[in-house]
Amino acid sequence: MERTEILDRLQALGLELPDVPAPAGNYRPARVAGGLVFTAGQTARVGGVRRYVGKVGQSVGDEDAYRSARDAALNCIACAAWAAGGLERLGSVVKVTGFVNCTPDYDRQPAVVNGASDLFEKVFGEAGAHARSAVGVSSLPSNASVEVEVVFELKP
Repeated sequence: MERTEILDRLQALGLELPDVPAPAGNYRPARVAGGLVFTAGQTARVGGVRRYVGKVGQSVGDEDAYRSARDAALNCIACAAWAAGGLERLGSVVKVTGFVNCTPDYDRQPAVVNGASDLFEKVFGEAGAHARSAVGVSSLPSNASVEVEVVFELKP
């Protein structure tokens, strides 16, 4: 898939690729190893501002949590493209892991992480189909509601 096709699909969804978020610690936003790109965990941070902050099932509703996963996935795409040397180098989405900062009784983590999964399939088509884990956690850095990390395959 070409860079312009990815950007066109994002635009059709009313979204745009953000700048690569600055790391909050001593790590890289993403790293290439072999034919894969591994992203660091990303949150719904746009222009340095965190969005959808709080605990899902308490102060963050399901729809905002879904959007949080989607926006975190956008940051993952930006980070992977940066590490790979361009959007056009990303071949497919291999694995998605979503962490949901939620109350102990919250059990809709898979529906929240669909925010990321749905985005990948809409943007990358069949190449966006992936394996996935959706995990509930008691807290995330800066009280983010969702964190997503992704493994992409590079084009040969």
